[in-house]
Amino acid sequence: MLLKLYSISILLLDILLLHIKILLAIVEAFYKKIIPPAEKSVSGEIVLITGTGHGIGKELALQFAMLGSTVVCWDINEDNNKKTVDELVHLGYKAHAYNCDVSSREQVFKIAREVKEKVGDVTVVVNNAGIMPCHPFMAHNSQEIQRIFDINVMAHFWMLEAFLPSMINKNHGHFVALSSMAGLMGIANLVPYCASKYAVRGLMEAMAEELREGNHQLDVKFTTICPFIVDTGLCKKPRTRYLNFRHLISC
Repeated sequence: MLLKLYSISILLLDILLLHIKILLAIVEAFYKKIIPPAEKSVSGEIVLITGTGHGIGKELALQFAMLGSTVVCWDINEDNNKKTVDELVHLGYKAHAYNCDVSSREQVFKIAREVKEKVGDVTVVVNNAGIMPCHPFMAHNSQEIQRIFDINVMAHFWMLEAFLPSMINKNHGHFVALSSMAGLMGIANLVPYCASKYAVRGLMEAMAEELREGNHQLDVKFTTICPFIVDTGLCKKPRTRYLNFRHLISC
């Protein structure tokens, strides 16, 4: 009887705490809506971005450079990546180009060592590189599915292995991962891609929780971004309903 009363008391207490946390979250959301928190300064940071040869990665490189960061650009397409860095340098920004296939753990570690020696310790990593084959699931072959996961998922593991230790040692760093709206909902003709983007979300959430539990004072952050449709060239002639309300962004 006493055990049953104790269990009920614990349950009621948990429910009360849940309602308090929900109320606090609502109050915090309203407060931040009225008084937005100051944006994080990235001036002076060494920011490594993957997939900078075109699209979102290239635009991110420009935006970080404009905010005062030293930008380290990685891409498998050496010519396009060099063009990105040449544009940034021409504008007077600090930028460095490296050719790297992020699906290869060996290459990631090799280029990471070069960056450390020539540029310094990377303090922000933006995992942006990805591929998006678009056709029905039965039209995919095993090699293509494996390639999607090697680039869209496993590369995130290799980047964490290569750069997280120095961030932990310095108690300073930030990992940013590009997931997708396809990592929040299933989309026809993008089954492997959706699965890979869900995996990215899971990886980032679990990684943040593991470090939070291990050391509450650790100043290493994790951010997952889920963009809507962006016309980057990965998908030919992207379309969306209600264009008047949700305009496509090109980059």
